[in-house]
Amino acid sequence: MGSGCGAALSGLHRSLSPPPRFFAQEDIKPGDLIEIFRSCYQHWAIYVGEGKVVHLAPECDRLANGAASVLAVLSDRAYVKKDWLEVVVRNDHYRVNNKHDHTHPALPLAKILGRAEELVGQEMPYNLTSHNCEHFVMDLRYGVAMSDQVTEAIAVGTIGMMGVAAAMIRSAAKRHKQRYE
Repeated sequence: MGSGCGAALSGLHRSLSPPPRFFAQEDIKPGDLIEIFRSCYQHWAIYVGEGKVVHLAPECDRLANGAASVLAVLSDRAYVKKDWLEVVVRNDHYRVNNKHDHTHPALPLAKILGRAEELVGQEMPYNLTSHNCEHFVMDLRYGVAMSDQVTEAIAVGTIGMMGVAAAMIRSAAKRHKQRYE
């Protein structure tokens, strides 16, 4: 991680109670996608075996959730890291979520793990809407970079914008009608 803003806090989460689990760690298989429920977003990692995951994270990913998410939004670079699952999960809930297995075949396990290990330590472009941690692990497992969080946020934003536009049109029509009555 280097000497960035998270370095001073690297031991912060070691004193916390163990992360809540939905299943025993031995039920997690190499190549599985791990969805971690942070306070206002989901962080994603890929399990590579022996209790470790590979994930894409901004320099300050060890800060408190709110600070990390703000810094991630502002950052245009992130780092591929290999960490203990418990260190990445911290005190948050998590689960195995290979959610696209029914629509996208997973790449061969050797290719998934080889690509993940090859990328560890590399700096990569980061963009909340096109190159985030979910895009990263989906590309490793399926060969397709995709993020349902982004798709859902865009859909909700679009629906919200349509609602605002409809309200503005109704208001303008009502004012127009009152003027000519």
